[in-house]
Amino acid sequence: MDPLYTAVATATHGREGRAVSSDGKLDLGLSAPVELGGNGQGTNPEQLFAAGYAACFGSALGAVGRAAKVDVTDAAVTAEVGIGKEGEGFALAVTLRVELPDTVDEETGRKLVEQAHQVCPYSNATRGNIPVELVIE
Repeated sequence: MDPLYTAVATATHGREGRAVSSDGKLDLGLSAPVELGGNGQGTNPEQLFAAGYAACFGSALGAVGRAAKVDVTDAAVTAEVGIGKEGEGFALAVTLRVELPDTVDEETGRKLVEQAHQVCPYSNATRGNIPVELVIE
C-alpha cells in the first residue's frame, strides 16, 4: 500500500495520560473507564476507536451510496466498541449500528451497508481479528 495520508499521534502514560496528534488538532486527556477501574474523567482508547470507526464507516457508506446513486447523506453510524478479558489478555468486539434514511428500502440498505463493510479501512483492518456485527436500524 502507498499511503495517501498518515496520521501520527503520541500517547503518554497509557490510559491515564494524554494523546496528542502531530498537528496538535487532537489533544486529549485519557483515563480508564470506571468499569475498568479508572476514574472515567477523560476519554479512553475504546471511545477513540469507536469514533474513528463510525466516521470512517459513514464515509464508506457515502461512497458506495454515491456509486449506486442512492442518497445516504443523512445516514448515522454508531460504533459500540466493547473490551473484555480473553485468555490472559483483553479483546475487542464491535457493533456498528447504521441508521439509514427512510427513503432507502431495506434490501438496498442492507446491500449498501455490506458493501461499505467491504471497503471501509477499519472494517478491513478488523476483519478476521475481532467480531464486527452490522445492525441496520
